[in-house]
Amino acid sequence: MRPMLFDRFFQRRRTERAAAELYLAAVEQARQPAFYGQLGVPDTLEGRYDMIILHVWMVMRRLGRAGAGAESLAQATVERMFDDMDRNLREMGVTDLRVGKRVRHMAEAFYGRAGAYDKALGEGDAALVAALTRNLYQAAEPAPAQVEAVARYVRAQLAHLDNGDTESLCEGRVSFVSPEVRA
Repeated sequence: MRPMLFDRFFQRRRTERAAAELYLAAVEQARQPAFYGQLGVPDTLEGRYDMIILHVWMVMRRLGRAGAGAESLAQATVERMFDDMDRNLREMGVTDLRVGKRVRHMAEAFYGRAGAYDKALGEGDAALVAALTRNLYQAAEPAPAQVEAVARYVRAQLAHLDNGDTESLCEGRVSFVSPEVRA
């Protein structure tokens, strides 16, 4: 019989591995060219970060519905995202003194947008379109059909995640629907 210490160690490693896989899948999906071409999301550092936020939020939302055991995986996924942001900022040449402030700002953006998206889902399609316009497009001026198409994509992805296998998700396997939702 293994001591509990080993069980916790191996569970933590499984959680960290699953979090890394979920985060990488969200980033890969967020990089799909259709978002930046067809759907008009700004192809900037901020636009790409906002797409990552959107996809990590969708995964986090599903993990929140997966039960108490998924809470540590949700937290580990968010931690993985901010570790990656920290590393990317350092690679871009941001000084050590500024990295902490930038990551803190990014964390505020993540939690603010997650709260806005959660609230918007409960208020209907117009609220989701408004939240996406404000947070995802920011200063850009997308065509209304583009934002509406992203809103349909978000709803389709959330339904896809809700209908997916919880065990697979908790093991780090997630799939995404095509972003090429026609306006």
